[in-house]
Amino acid sequence: MEDVIKLPAAEETGPARKKRAPQPRVDPGEEAVKRRRNAETLAVLGEEDTSVKVLEELVFGAEEELVERLVEEEDPLSRRLLDDNDDGGGSGESDVDNEARLQVQQTKKAAWEDEDDKLEEEVDMNHRFRRDLKKGEAESVMTKQKLQQRMKEHFQKSMGGTPSWAETKVKKKSKKKAEGDDDDDDDDDDEDDDDDLLRKTGNFVDSSDSLPAGIIEMKRCLHANKARPAVDRLSAVQFHPSAQVVMTASFDQSICLFQVDGKTNPKIQSIHLERFPIHKAQFSNNGDKVVATSLRNKMFYLYDMMEGKVEPVHIVRGLTEARVKEFSVSPEGDSLLLTGTNGYLHVLTLKTKEVVRSMKVNGTVSGVAFSHDGSKVYANSEEGEVYVWDMRSSRCLNKFTDEGCVKGYAIAASSNGQYLACGSQSGVVNVYSQEACLNSTNPKPLKAVMNLVTSATSLAFNPTSEILAIASRSADEAVRLVHLPSMTVFSNFPVCQKKVIYRVCCLDFSPHGGFFTMANNKGNAPLYRLLHYKDF
Repeated sequence: MEDVIKLPAAEETGPARKKRAPQPRVDPGEEAVKRRRNAETLAVLGEEDTSVKVLEELVFGAEEELVERLVEEEDPLSRRLLDDNDDGGGSGESDVDNEARLQVQQTKKAAWEDEDDKLEEEVDMNHRFRRDLKKGEAESVMTKQKLQQRMKEHFQKSMGGTPSWAETKVKKKSKKKAEGDDDDDDDDDDEDDDDDLLRKTGNFVDSSDSLPAGIIEMKRCLHANKARPAVDRLSAVQFHPSAQVVMTASFDQSICLFQVDGKTNPKIQSIHLERFPIHKAQFSNNGDKVVATSLRNKMFYLYDMMEGKVEPVHIVRGLTEARVKEFSVSPEGDSLLLTGTNGYLHVLTLKTKEVVRSMKVNGTVSGVAFSHDGSKVYANSEEGEVYVWDMRSSRCLNKFTDEGCVKGYAIAASSNGQYLACGSQSGVVNVYSQEACLNSTNPKPLKAVMNLVTSATSLAFNPTSEILAIASRSADEAVRLVHLPSMTVFSNFPVCQKKVIYRVCCLDFSPHGGFFTMANNKGNAPLYRLLHYKDF
């Protein structure tokens, strides 16, 4: 007999009967209290808030407009699009609504709040900085919040109203609407960007690469020839055109090369020329050779730095001068310009060691300077006249008189082809424009530098043509640095508390202007680091 599993008794299949929850007992007193509270809440909610009303009108419009919009069969979205695209500007919204919308959009939350600002701290108004803010004697003390508002009102009153940079976009746009100004949206966006810029602080512009005037940032380093000072006075100093090397020459018959690091400046090499007190020494254009001349010799020396070979040049074909003393190396590097007597200038080629052409000025040549490309040469005479020669044709392009000059001493041309400086016996250095010197027979100087009281015997431009160094060998510490764009002298050089420079006969800047050195009568070469220029 099979097992039978008994199922539970079937429930009634009739419609389910819902069980009624027992009704809670109602207390009449509590019910009255609840009704009163609900009425108060509804009364509070029924009060129309201004901002809520404005938002409702912006979204749904006024009540009458809402009813009309619901009755009409047109699509409200399409109507809004048509109104927005209407060129007449009729958007269906009043100016008040637009201004309210902008106020809602431009409301910004404070990024940071100070709890101390909420404290009602009183401030003494009798302080001398706050007396002008009082409106009466009764205001002896004032809260910080009221003082802040008073200061704001005082500032706006002194400025004639709220400054434009302090106005919000909403106020500006409302002003424009009131004045009837219908500018383009692009102009408004540009003005808004400018306002955002004025509300911020910080460095918005990078520092300029140009050298500032007034005070020059510099550092005094160890003497360039500290490792081997000269026994006699120095006659020449020059930086190598490509290597971090400086050369000194002296009347003690020696030429020395030093590595420039600003700290130890170690000696690289020294050359002794027997019975040859060196009057002038200069690197060739590529820096492979050194040319040296003396006071009373027609002979001069060529020192090959690559081979370490000293070559004396005893005879120069075509040269009738009794001695070779002053010279200049051409920027092209293949020739020397020798200064002779009776106003002669001789062009000597280094390849064949012969004079190929000559030029003559009236009087005695006192200084020579090449243009930046070597195509022209400027020569001034002791009579105060300046000649401009073409190097290729040996033709005189122009001649003019240095203004106020009685006797010329030195001349220098800037590497950018812009300036020409002429030094005179009186110590005045006239700075001219090279273009005016080429085209005018009576050019006017851009600036007459009168900071020297003795003869201006040495002039040198830095590689960027921003500094002109002037010096006199007739007085101690007679060196000045001129800022050329402003034509003013740097006030912090030299420092006269202690003598360091003494009497200077030669000046030079490193290839990128990072260092400045001089040759003085004590056998030293003071070295300075110009901090504005990063490279050697």
